[in-house]
Parts: sequence; structure tokens; C-alpha cells
Amino acid sequence: MKKTSLLLAGLAAAPASAGTLTITIPQLKVAEYHRPYVAAWIEPVGGGEARTLLSWYDVKKTGAEPGTKWLHDLRTWWRKGGRSLKQPADGITGATRAPGTHKIALPTNLKPGQYTLYVEAAREQGGREIISLPLNVAAPNGSVSGKTELGVVTLSR
Repeated sequence: MKKTSLLLAGLAAAPASAGTLTITIPQLKVAEYHRPYVAAWIEPVGGGEARTLLSWYDVKKTGAEPGTKWLHDLRTWWRKGGRSLKQPADGITGATRAPGTHKIALPTNLKPGQYTLYVEAAREQGGREIISLPLNVAAPNGSVSGKTELGVVTLSR
């Protein structure tokens, strides 16, 4: 088999991307800025278990007051399944992000169907915000804009 054929065969075997989630964290002009804790999850439209896609928090903070102590400030995510998720969760946990645009690949093993994507952010000495967006696994497409703690959140193929 030629090298070109091997390369093409390898590309065909790679899993197709389920899409991309883009989260914008705005730069806020406040006296004391702390990076927000952020969680994103999906829920089937017809009901069912929530699936966490990401949890960003102060993973380096340990000791008497570890970073996980304030995860419950992401109240909706916490109630939907965050409290039962062992942190750090492999593949979804990460450090807080600086203001800017951050891209995350959607899992390739999502079952076809209709979901609702939720993104929640909470910031020390700041506010809390949650936004939602319909997600069709076959054609992830759409965007919504937050008002304070979150900027534009986009789903794309």
C-alpha cells in the first residue's frame, strides 16, 4: 500500500467532529477582577441525565480552602450533577480562563438527538450568569450572548 493510501485510510478512520463550542469570557472593567468558574453541560430535550462537558475552576488552589470549595456557586450545574462529579474530572476539568474566546470540541460520542446546552459562570466579587442554547447533534449551529459574566457562546460544525 502506498503512503498516500495509508494516510487517507487513517483520515477515514478518525472520528468525525461533533462540532465546536466557543465560549467568550468578556473583559470586565471592575476594581477587583477574578476569573470566573465556568461549567457547561447538556441535557436531552425530552428529559434525562445531564452530561458535563467542562468545569473550569482554580485547580491549583489546595489546602484548607481548595478551588473545589466554590464549585457550588455554579448553582444550577451543581444541582444538575456537579456535586456528584469527582473533581478533577478527567478530560473536562481545567483551570479558569482569562478573558477572551475559548474553543472546546464537543464529544464525538453524543447520541443523535436534540439537547439543550447550558453554560454557567460565577465570579468571586462578581456576578453569576447562566445561558442556554438548543443543540442538534446532527447540525450544531447557533449562538447566544450573555449580559455580564459571559459573552457570546456559539455552537458550530
